[in-house]
Amino acid sequence: MDAQKEIRLAVLIDADNVPYSNVKGVMEEIAKYGTPTFKRIYGDWTKPTVSGWKNVLLENAITPIQQYSYTQGKNSSDSALIIDAMDILYSGKVDGFCIVSSDSDFTRLATRLREAGMKVFGIGQKKTPNPFIVACDKFIYMEIIPVVPASEITDTEAPKKTPRRSQKKPVAKVAVVPAEKTETVEKLNEQTLKLIAKTISDLADENGWAFLGDIGNLLLKKQPNFDPRNYGFPKLTPLLKSLPQFEIDKRETDKAGIKLVYIRNKEI
Repeated sequence: MDAQKEIRLAVLIDADNVPYSNVKGVMEEIAKYGTPTFKRIYGDWTKPTVSGWKNVLLENAITPIQQYSYTQGKNSSDSALIIDAMDILYSGKVDGFCIVSSDSDFTRLATRLREAGMKVFGIGQKKTPNPFIVACDKFIYMEIIPVVPASEITDTEAPKKTPRRSQKKPVAKVAVVPAEKTETVEKLNEQTLKLIAKTISDLADENGWAFLGDIGNLLLKKQPNFDPRNYGFPKLTPLLKSLPQFEIDKRETDKAGIKLVYIRNKEI
């Protein structure tokens, strides 16, 4: 994990696909995998619908890139993001990219960046098409990332003036959580259980045991959007502990207090 934290990442965000209330949580999630060096967000900032972005961008030091919608129905932000990504790639200043979008138009970009030896992380909503998901090394659903309360990201603009007679005491702002946040936990289906069991078998020694760290890495290679948080568990270990199909063995190491976790499929 220490090596991962040293990875320099270019974070490129498609504003048309990300609510501003998600940005702070997204940036905290990205920090787990590397150090953001480039932080850019693309959109048409002349639209009145983007007024809530101002403080979010300032607080997270994200550079807004203006991109006009030249033709109705066409998303010019995609092209600007792709061009910048290739410029950053050839600059040699980063080790990986994080593309924050739910748009399948970035599938070829993610593939090209990986061909160049870049680590590619994707963050998007569950509606993201599968081709973009599998083009990334790891894909994280935005729904499992905590939403920052509205009171923490509210603009510091002066409040609208009201006539003196009708002035009232300010009402406390209430954090609004999108409706989809209540449906973030998925049920483990048979296909996912088979994926875990097969991965354990692929890595198992002659006694059927496989090291947990290797299992997690291989699961991501097979299915980039695999994340225990999708199923309501913070880590892979408690997820596997909850399933009767698997055995867990914690083994002592030479270092005090440190144990290695091994998993195997139960014989039926």
